[in-house]
Amino acid sequence: MTLSVDSSGENIYQYGIGTDADKTLLAAVNILGGEGFVSNGSRELYVRQTEIDGIVYRIAIFASPSELSYGTLKVALALSAIILIFAIFFSILLTNRFLTKFVFQKIEHPLDILSEGVRQISEGNLEYRIEYDLQDEFTPICADFNEMATRLKTTVELLQQHEHSRKELLVGISHDLRSPLTSIRAYVEGLLDGVAKTPQAQKGYLEIIKSKAEDIDRMLAKIFLFSKMELGEYPDNPELLRLDDEVRQLVRALGAEYEEKGLIISINVLVPATIAADPDHLRRVLTNIIENSLKYKTKATGNLDISLEEENDGYCLSLCDDGPGVSEDALPHLFEVFYRSDQSRQNPHRGSGLGLAIAANAVHRMKGTIKAKSQENCGLEILIWLPKAEE
Repeated sequence: MTLSVDSSGENIYQYGIGTDADKTLLAAVNILGGEGFVSNGSRELYVRQTEIDGIVYRIAIFASPSELSYGTLKVALALSAIILIFAIFFSILLTNRFLTKFVFQKIEHPLDILSEGVRQISEGNLEYRIEYDLQDEFTPICADFNEMATRLKTTVELLQQHEHSRKELLVGISHDLRSPLTSIRAYVEGLLDGVAKTPQAQKGYLEIIKSKAEDIDRMLAKIFLFSKMELGEYPDNPELLRLDDEVRQLVRALGAEYEEKGLIISINVLVPATIAADPDHLRRVLTNIIENSLKYKTKATGNLDISLEEENDGYCLSLCDDGPGVSEDALPHLFEVFYRSDQSRQNPHRGSGLGLAIAANAVHRMKGTIKAKSQENCGLEILIWLPKAEE
C-alpha cells in the first residue's frame, strides 16, 4: 500500500513506494471528478478530497490486493494432503527401521541370555547363573533370575536333605525295632518251648518281654512326637518363665531318681533369667539331655554339671557331663534324627537317637540355638542359648 497527500498539485506527503500504474490510476480518477475508486485488476486507488482552512488536500491510497482463488485453494489443499501423507509414511518407515535396528536388536540379545538360563535350569543345572554386565532394563530381571535359581537350588537341596532324613528315619526305626522285637520273640519262644520251667524263670522272661515292649512304646512315642514337631502340629504355648527356677525345680524333683540310676546332677552358678518358652518343651529339652548323659556314661557313677550365664542379649545354659564324649567329626550330627556317634549301632539299648533331635527342635521353637562341645578331659557339653524376654 502507498499513501500520498497533495495540495494545489504539489505532493506534500508520501508513504510507501509507488508503481508505474499509479499515474494512470490518478488520471482515471481526475476524469471521474477527482474523487472515487478505480482499479486496473492488479492495482487499486481510492481518492478523497478535503478542505482545511481554505486549503484543499487530496488524499490517495494505492493498494495491490492479493486474492486466492478457489482453484488455487484446492490445489494448495491437495498438495498439503500429499505432503502430510508422505510425511506420515516416512515417519512410520523411519520408526520401523529405528525399532528394528536399535530397540528389537537391543532386546534380542538379553532375551537369548534369559532363554539359555531357563534351558540350563530346566535341564537340572542349578549352578547356572546369568552374567549380564550392562546397566539397563534387563539388569534387575537377570538379578531376579539369579536369585530365583539360588532359591530353587536351596529348595531342592532341602528336599533332598528331607528325603535323606526320611530314609534314615525308616532305617533307624526298622533297626531299633528289630532288636527288642527279636528279644521278645526269643523269650516268647522260650516260654512256649518250656525253657523256663519254674515260675521264677517264667516271671523273669515275662518281665524282660514287658521291658522290651515298654522300650518299643517309648521309642514310638518319641517318633510320634518328633513327627508332629516337624509338621508343626505340636502345640506350643510360650509364657514368661524364670529359667533358673525351672532348672532348680527339675533337679529337685528328679535329682534323687537319677542319682539312684548312677548320675549325680550338680548345679553351679545360675543367674536370674527370664525367657519366653513353653514349660513342657523346656522340661523335655532338659530331660532328654539328662537321659542322654545317663545312657552314655562309662563309669559306675557319672556327673552332670549345670550352669546358667548371661550372654549376647540372652542366656547360655550349659549341661556338661564326664562321659566318653564324641569325636569332633560327630559333633555337628548329634542333633540329627537317629544319629549315634557309635556308627556300628550295636548298642540300641543306649537310646533311639531321637532325644537330642527332639531337644534341638524344641529349642529352635524357642528362637534359640543348641550345640555340642567336647571337653578336654573327656565328656560332652551341651550349650543352649535362649533370648531374653521382657518381664
